[in-house]
Amino acid sequence: MSTDAPPTDATKLFHPHFAGHDQISARTLGFWLYMLSDALIFTALFAAYAVLNNPMSAAGGPIAPQVVNPVEGLWQTYAVLGSVATYSLGTVALKSGNKAGVMLGIILSIVLALVFLGFETHDLLGLLAKGDGPARSGYLSAFFILIATHGLHMVFGIIWMLVMLVQIPTMGFTANVVARLINLRMFWQFQATIWVLVYIYVYMIGAY
Repeated sequence: MSTDAPPTDATKLFHPHFAGHDQISARTLGFWLYMLSDALIFTALFAAYAVLNNPMSAAGGPIAPQVVNPVEGLWQTYAVLGSVATYSLGTVALKSGNKAGVMLGIILSIVLALVFLGFETHDLLGLLAKGDGPARSGYLSAFFILIATHGLHMVFGIIWMLVMLVQIPTMGFTANVVARLINLRMFWQFQATIWVLVYIYVYMIGAY
C-alpha cells in the first residue's frame, strides 16, 4: 500500500501520481509551435544580413568591421546568459512552492536583461549619432532590424516577467501561473540562444 500523502493544491502540479488533466503540457506544446514560427523569423533576418553584409550593399557607408565591437558584444553576452541563469535557478524553487525564491530569480533576471538592453541601446544610438542609421545602407538596415528585433523580444520578456511578479503573490502557483512560468523560461532560453548566434556571426566573424 502506498504511503504517499494525497496531493494538495500546492503540490499536485508536481505530484507523480496526480491523475488530473495535464494542462501545463498541452500549453507548453502550443508554445513550442509559436517558438518554431519565431525561429523562422530570425532565420530570415540572418539570411538577409548574410546577403547584405558586403561593400556593395554598404552604399559607401560602414560594414561589419566598422560597426561591431566583439568586446562590447561579449559584455552583452554575459548579461543575457546571466539573466537566463538567474531565471532558471528561480524556477528551481518552483518545485518546492517557494514563492520568494521564484520572485528573486525573476527580479535578478530583469536587472541583467536591462543591463543587456542598456548596452544594445548605447550601440545603436551611437551609430545613429554618427549618421549611420538603418536608412544609410542595405547593410545597416539588416543590422538594425536583426538587433532591434531581438531587443524587442527581450523587452517583451521583461514585461512578461513583471506580470508574473504580480501573479505569483496574488494567484499562487496555479496551473495557469506555472504554465506561464515554464513557457517564459523556454522563451528566455530561446532569446539567449539567438543572441549567442548573433554574437558569433555578427560580432565575432563580422569583425574580421
